[in-house]
Amino acid sequence: MSKTRTKTTTTRYDVAEHLRTPEEMAAYLEACFEEANGDAAFIAKALGDIARAKGMAQVARDSGLSRESLYKALSGERSPGFDTILKVMDALGLKLHAAASHN
Repeated sequence: MSKTRTKTTTTRYDVAEHLRTPEEMAAYLEACFEEANGDAAFIAKALGDIARAKGMAQVARDSGLSRESLYKALSGERSPGFDTILKVMDALGLKLHAAASHN
């Protein structure tokens, strides 16, 4: 008796497909801030995920950056300048908040 094996097809998980509302985007970024441990490239990648969810062309227009610059800055391979981070966050409709750390 031979067993028939079924092939399981998987697709790459893309968090951008699950970031539909500004609240979901903000919660995702907040979670990434907590996990980043000071890794600016990690935060840039998270912003890239959110930008893809919102539409990279729209975010490029709203931030005043070219799409190519935006992709490079938010690839997670480099740490973009803080001015770029602020422009992207503004274009995404997100605000940066500070809170006292209680270590």
